[in-house]
Amino acid sequence: MIQPLTSRRNFLTTGLAAIAGAGLATAFSPVFGKAVPAADRIRLGIIGTGSRGTGLATLIREMPDYELVACCDIIPENLRKGLGLAAKNARGYSDYRQLLDDKSVDAVVIATPLYLHYPMAVAALQAGKHIYLEKSMTYDIPQAIDLVKKVKASGLIFQVGYQYRYYGLYQRVKEIMKENWLGKVTHFECQYNRNSNWRFPVKDPKMERAVNWRMYREYCGGPLSELCAHEIDVVNYLTDSRPVKVVGLGGINYWKDGRDTYDNIRTVYDYPDGVKASVTSVLSNAYNGYSIRILGDKATVEILRDKAFIYPETTNNAKGVVDGVTGATIAVTTQGKGVEVKFGKPGEEQQEPTVFALKDFAECVRNRKEPISNVETGRDGSIAIHMGNAAADTEKVQYWKPEYSA
Repeated sequence: MIQPLTSRRNFLTTGLAAIAGAGLATAFSPVFGKAVPAADRIRLGIIGTGSRGTGLATLIREMPDYELVACCDIIPENLRKGLGLAAKNARGYSDYRQLLDDKSVDAVVIATPLYLHYPMAVAALQAGKHIYLEKSMTYDIPQAIDLVKKVKASGLIFQVGYQYRYYGLYQRVKEIMKENWLGKVTHFECQYNRNSNWRFPVKDPKMERAVNWRMYREYCGGPLSELCAHEIDVVNYLTDSRPVKVVGLGGINYWKDGRDTYDNIRTVYDYPDGVKASVTSVLSNAYNGYSIRILGDKATVEILRDKAFIYPETTNNAKGVVDGVTGATIAVTTQGKGVEVKFGKPGEEQQEPTVFALKDFAECVRNRKEPISNVETGRDGSIAIHMGNAAADTEKVQYWKPEYSA
């Protein structure tokens, strides 16, 4: 699914030249970043103040750990929105490298299109900034492998925006699995569906690809990287592993609008010990939009947006005469009544999962602690995404290679 870089470079030389990752140094030495005393607010810059970036800025504005002192976006309207959520005298930039040169910035949030994650992250490391990088981590597999090396060499804090690792709901589900409430878990069934063309309105036709980058393979991995990435990471987190191989099918069967990323994809990941995880995204039907079902031989857990339910298995089905067959099962009812999973402190279920992730990022910066969602778990998620897309593109099994985790 990975396209040659030529067309991306051509694109960058037009409206997006200001955010190209050109001129990155090849040498890399530890810079370690500035220490932030516990009593001080972390001075933060956001690179990319589109829909996700402004969403993060809205949360950050209410958090005592941070002061948002700089914003960057190539689209003036987005930049204005970001600065409207920032500190009083926050600085605005159209070139992210100028923001990285700002000595007052301790750490950066990178919330740009996927293909820009790697060059911007490398530049931020070189500038000595701690990094909160939105998911998924990299555009391709070589970038994921290389970024691990660069982060480890830097001595800086690097967190990937897989916020569900920090949310009490998923932490409680992991405890339930370890406590054997579900018995032997053999399958995960994951879906992230929408009934939408997934497009944003564009005022200037020249900005079509800058605004609707999710539609084009030059800039992202489609539904797997932009939606299902969370669920792939959740399975990795809950199983403490990564996939061994994957098969997949995808297509553009509904939205005939010039896009070249899939509008539907179905993959099956094979994990150690034969555990299977189906990961599906459909953009023409939103029934049960987001869900993860974890199937064990004692019970099932169904995870929804901010709730989860346990359904115990039962095999005590009534017997009788069905279609002339004596002793047949009258009703196959293998699920008992669902019981809601309780987690966290009162009110925590109402908070945005991203708040917990951002709180931990602040703690990691202050205490030089390794994030739960770090460069290695981010690498595993990115590689799994690319394997899934490659499986759908080639209709061949894709295998995890030893060099991916060397």
